[in-house]
Amino acid sequence: MVRKMEWAGRATHLGGVPRAATVAAAGAFAKVVTCLLNTTTVHNPETLLRLVRSRPPGRPLLTVSNHMSTLDDPLMWGFKGFPTMDARLARWVLAAEDICFKNTVLSYFFRLGKCIPITRGGGIYQDNMDDALDILSDGGWLHTFPEGKVLQENGPIRRLNWGTASLIARAPITPTVLPIVHCGFEKVMPEKFLFGRRPLLPLCGKKIQIVIGEPIEFDLQKLAQTAKTMGRNSSCQSKGWPTIPGHGLDEAAQRWLYTHISEKIQTMMEKLRNFRGNH
Repeated sequence: MVRKMEWAGRATHLGGVPRAATVAAAGAFAKVVTCLLNTTTVHNPETLLRLVRSRPPGRPLLTVSNHMSTLDDPLMWGFKGFPTMDARLARWVLAAEDICFKNTVLSYFFRLGKCIPITRGGGIYQDNMDDALDILSDGGWLHTFPEGKVLQENGPIRRLNWGTASLIARAPITPTVLPIVHCGFEKVMPEKFLFGRRPLLPLCGKKIQIVIGEPIEFDLQKLAQTAKTMGRNSSCQSKGWPTIPGHGLDEAAQRWLYTHISEKIQTMMEKLRNFRGNH
């Protein structure tokens, strides 16, 4: 996969002015849609605000959420009190290359908006995953949609892709992992609105609910030791994955580790989904 416009994603590009303008514009759009045009309730916003604004220096933050619409990001950050228009605090996010990076103009815009192109089906060791890993290595904030694609039915959290788990395992400093579950954005931007297509603009008058959980802690050293033992009993066909530096995990051990991490995140997200349904 060819990387696209990494230079536009750098904070130093043209003194940071294009990035600041892009994030401010996207943030203002999110505020209008989420706060003014629709009714939004947020549970436990203080945990997200604390981790975004004042987590320990060098500690990476990885937020994960379900995926209900193509506008989940940036709209989910538009709730009252969140610094949506601050480029310095804004998240990085994995974005589908076939949607957000289809041409030069879109590629430039989304790179300025702190988006990293990911090829769906390209595997967890595709080149641009290294860009995401760099963000975590630098103590930054990265958001992912580990379900992998939009699903607008109100059902259980689907089996999570291993890309997010691989980033958690490979990061030099284990990130703080914060699960988020939301609903209502599927009504703001339905996939099949008119003639089976999305509306040109977000819809108004909908109810949005965002439930922010508590951080999930992973003891990677302990998990890596267990993975080595469990991996010896695996007979899966090899895909030629590299060994994880530091942990020394071969492919079979990685498969066990990524499954364990993904299942734990999925379980916590499902608890948030059930909490949302009861409130």
